Amino acid sequence: MDERMPSAAKGEAQARDAQLWKNASRNGLNRLVRCLFAEGLLERDGLLWPCDGHQAWLPLWQSRRVLHFTDLRRAPAGILQNRGPIEVLDGTHGRHRICDPASLISQVAPALPISPAPDGLDNLLRDIDNSVRNDVLARSHREHWSAALRGRIAKAGAPGLLAYLTMSLPPHLAAMTLDQWGALEGHPFYPTSKAKPGLSPRDVRALSPEFGARVRVRVTALRKEWVYVEKRPHIGSYSDWFSQHFPDLWHDWAEGLKRRRKSPEDWLPLPVHSWHLENFVRREFASEIASGVFDPDGPDILTLPSMSFRTMLPDTQEPRPFIKLPVAIWMTSEHRTLPAKSIHMGPRLSSLVSDILSTEMDLYESLEIFTEELGAIFHHPETGDEHPGRFLSVVYRNADTLARDDGLLPVTVAALLTPSPIDGRPLVCELIARNGDECDTTVLSFFHAYARTVIRPTLGMYLLYGIAFEAHQQNSVILFDETGRPRKLLIRDFGDGFIFPPLFNERGHSLKPFSRKELLSTTGDDISLVRSLVIDACFICHLHEVALCLKEQYLLTGTSFWRVLREEAEAAFDALRPRMLSDAFWLEERTAFLEDPWPTRSVLRMHLERYRDGRVEHKLPNPLAEAE
Repeated sequence: MDERMPSAAKGEAQARDAQLWKNASRNGLNRLVRCLFAEGLLERDGLLWPCDGHQAWLPLWQSRRVLHFTDLRRAPAGILQNRGPIEVLDGTHGRHRICDPASLISQVAPALPISPAPDGLDNLLRDIDNSVRNDVLARSHREHWSAALRGRIAKAGAPGLLAYLTMSLPPHLAAMTLDQWGALEGHPFYPTSKAKPGLSPRDVRALSPEFGARVRVRVTALRKEWVYVEKRPHIGSYSDWFSQHFPDLWHDWAEGLKRRRKSPEDWLPLPVHSWHLENFVRREFASEIASGVFDPDGPDILTLPSMSFRTMLPDTQEPRPFIKLPVAIWMTSEHRTLPAKSIHMGPRLSSLVSDILSTEMDLYESLEIFTEELGAIFHHPETGDEHPGRFLSVVYRNADTLARDDGLLPVTVAALLTPSPIDGRPLVCELIARNGDECDTTVLSFFHAYARTVIRPTLGMYLLYGIAFEAHQQNSVILFDETGRPRKLLIRDFGDGFIFPPLFNERGHSLKPFSRKELLSTTGDDISLVRSLVIDACFICHLHEVALCLKEQYLLTGTSFWRVLREEAEAAFDALRPRMLSDAFWLEERTAFLEDPWPTRSVLRMHLERYRDGRVEHKLPNPLAEAE
């Protein structure tokens, strides 16, 4: 803090900083409560509730203490939302308040029904502390960003943020601004959603999408024989494709190689994230640099990091392909590498889905995808080893779907749930209000259309072709028309998806699988793995969260948002039944989605156990069964 600041202003700044810390700590605490109960690490059935109200007590028998939740709300799917202070009552009648996630962890650790790894608790506390600190930075920046946007929106005479961006920016840049705006909260079931412990606060601000960052990407060079390239069938060579889509960059890259007395024909361009290059690649690939296999020099391109942090859109007036890159940063509980599986399967799955859409009119009219056109990875020419390449690789994703000329506005789902800079309400409310009012009928009509827009293509692709879209809030983009009505689902990220080949094989399609001993196979003969991904990503982390958001904003009478989800899921199953392989298969899947408990990843448990098992799941009560 500037010592020259007047005492009154200094006091205001200190009070503001204290409030930011308080809000971030409360946010982290509420996230942790949600995760602990959802995963069964704290037992929901162990809570003692009064006859009415929202207070609850949870005995911690091992430590002879009791947690007192002063305002705990029950929501569908067994979700518990903490809205007030939490107190600890000990055996001596002492009472003190829990103000941050670390304090809660220290209280409940003896009662956890699992055995954390030796360093599991310490690492969790480190990541939670880092997440809270970064949350403070993000919310401080959001105050300034919101104020600036309010001024611009008022000057333009626009009725809201969405309308302002539509009138002031090219469609792809408007969509990316919303994508960055929606990066504030993160995954709903990650207690460490903002953890980036490898980055300094300065780097967090400079590189993260929630700060509206612009990040430089270096176009380095790898000798051709050291690169494995996977591309879609219509693409010729890597060099030709790159020169067509990045002509200025290609020219500067090739001329730079010539100045360094190297022939461009012997090399391939490889974008590398600027932080990753300086803090990891130069050190870990020093021998490749010294031996002339890898040249870290080259031109830079300015990009906008998307919500995923490491998928970058060039900051240009004309849309250029997204560039997805590895970064050796521990974020949200794992390193963000880009392994061989993503390189191989992204273009292959993009081609498979594109082929399906070319013959399926119903799906074609309701679904679009960001195709992954081409991928490249550092590949040893003699051994074929691509494992080190998980830190030196790239996938190019087509951005043409954002360059709309049909009047549709692409909005990443997480942005819909993020507060507007104008009134603090979720942006989805701005879309609902475009119909002229926000009465029950209008809200329900909107949500029916929204649920239908998401459920029909997602279930259609899964039930007919065995392809699971990881349609959570980050990967799902909704296309809205000028009246605010949802029209189509736009999906991205295929490299990590799961598929069930018997279904698309039965319909005349094929796909070259990817499998490595050290990695999960993309394909398999167990459809339950594919189903779990659909339920977890689309129904739990996306549709359920939108329903929770709308429940907070609108007090409906006579129905519920989960009843709407059930009706739309039932309609989708009924429409697809005549085309499914058998009535038995139809009934099994319908029961799994509409009646059985929903499986979802146990992220907090895996973090505590240091990922001894990468597929730990728990089950949530099915809110669609409850809504019947």
